[in-house]
Amino acid sequence: NLIAVALVALAAYECAALIANEDLLTLYYGALAIGGIVAVVAILKDWRVGLYSFFSWIMIEDLVRKYLGNNMLIYFAKDFLFLTLCLSFLLACRTMGKRLYRPPFLVTLLVFFFYCFVEVFNPASTSIFYGLMGLKLYFLYVPLLVMGHALVNSEEQLRRFFFFNSILILSVTTFGIVQSILGPTFLNPAELQEEIRELGTLYRVSPITGLVAYRPTSFFVSAGRFQNFLIISWASTLGLGSFLLMRRQTGRWLAFLTIGIVAVGSLMAASRGVFMWNLLTMVVFIPAILWGGSWRPEDLARFIRIVLRTTICVALALIILAVQFPKELGSRLAIYSETLSPYSSASELGNRSLDYPLQNFLAAFNYARWPYGYGLGTSSLGGQYVTRLLHVPPMNVGVENGYGQLLIEIGIVGLLLWILLAFRITLCAWRAVKQLKGTPWFPLGFGIFWFVFLIVFPMSFYGFIAYQDFIMNAYFWLLLGILFRFSQFPSELGTTRAIRMN
Repeated sequence: NLIAVALVALAAYECAALIANEDLLTLYYGALAIGGIVAVVAILKDWRVGLYSFFSWIMIEDLVRKYLGNNMLIYFAKDFLFLTLCLSFLLACRTMGKRLYRPPFLVTLLVFFFYCFVEVFNPASTSIFYGLMGLKLYFLYVPLLVMGHALVNSEEQLRRFFFFNSILILSVTTFGIVQSILGPTFLNPAELQEEIRELGTLYRVSPITGLVAYRPTSFFVSAGRFQNFLIISWASTLGLGSFLLMRRQTGRWLAFLTIGIVAVGSLMAASRGVFMWNLLTMVVFIPAILWGGSWRPEDLARFIRIVLRTTICVALALIILAVQFPKELGSRLAIYSETLSPYSSASELGNRSLDYPLQNFLAAFNYARWPYGYGLGTSSLGGQYVTRLLHVPPMNVGVENGYGQLLIEIGIVGLLLWILLAFRITLCAWRAVKQLKGTPWFPLGFGIFWFVFLIVFPMSFYGFIAYQDFIMNAYFWLLLGILFRFSQFPSELGTTRAIRMN
């Protein structure tokens, strides 16, 4: 006890000295170091706590990094936490004698991994560090699939994760909405680092009326990462709200509050991509629930309540926004109507959805090495950090199309292997969802399936950055594992009932 008191007193003295000398940066780093040590100990003691801690950290990592000068040590802190999480999970499995889950598309995944590993050593790449970065972006979070499968061994664990996720979504999206109204001075330091300054100060202007809208970043360093987060949030919250209504479980207020907040956030993001993807998700979700429900009279009543409550939550959120902040909402509506309406003279719907991405995909064939590529990671997200930190010559290759990027990096064979892997993942996810047909878990499963499908096919075609973004990538593999696990709930429940009857 005396040692503990002495250590606390010493820490308090050092903190007071740092504050008196206005050396707050050292104080912040010290607090982060202590927090990191506590997190590592907690992760090693319980991998489930570690998983929740990891996802909490990746939500705020960019915010910390912005205020500490874009320090790369903070950027790589999540990777250290994740490796610690993997170690804790493996030790727990070994202690309990559990076998690791093997996904049904494992062979296809291994073939794609082996090919990408070979591409790390592509002679056209100016440095092997591009390839190592590519391996990290593509495959580091794949173990989350196995952890997700082990995480939800009961419906209680399933609800716990999605309630926790709803709180994260509410926090990030609410602050994003506030920032969209207050502007870039909120949640950003007075001076952003040069590497991320442009990412955090983007505006969009309506082409006809000239109205200006700020593109919020929320806790993240870029508007694009916040926009990607809204897409996964919309699919998962729709699934959670529908599941809780069908199951008549507590927590429905949280789910539908989250739905309303995400709807407002999607509108205020000033992103045509988020607006269109989430609108498409809503259009697809309603007939999907109609198809997947059991449709007894009470189930039909629940479905009607789902549609009504979702509509009411979204409408109320938009009404409050229109009354309180008409100027900010009006600028977003002007951007969407003037650039997406086919009847607008400034419409970009056809060009941005088809012509432009197709032109960029075909432009990838203009590179001489399109049959075998320039090497993994040479056209990937984060290449600027490899160039700046490791003094590696830039590659200066790339196009604004996801499949075109894959063609440039790993060649035509790599692109075909990715399409094959995407098909296998989607097919396996769909088979898992079909096992949930006629059960309350179906909406939740379909929400995950739809997110997985969007990532591996349409969004990857338009820009592979969606898959490479660490937020999207972590959610992609974790939710996939969770889906494969709770798709077994109906059969396990049937087996339990049969045993009880016997």
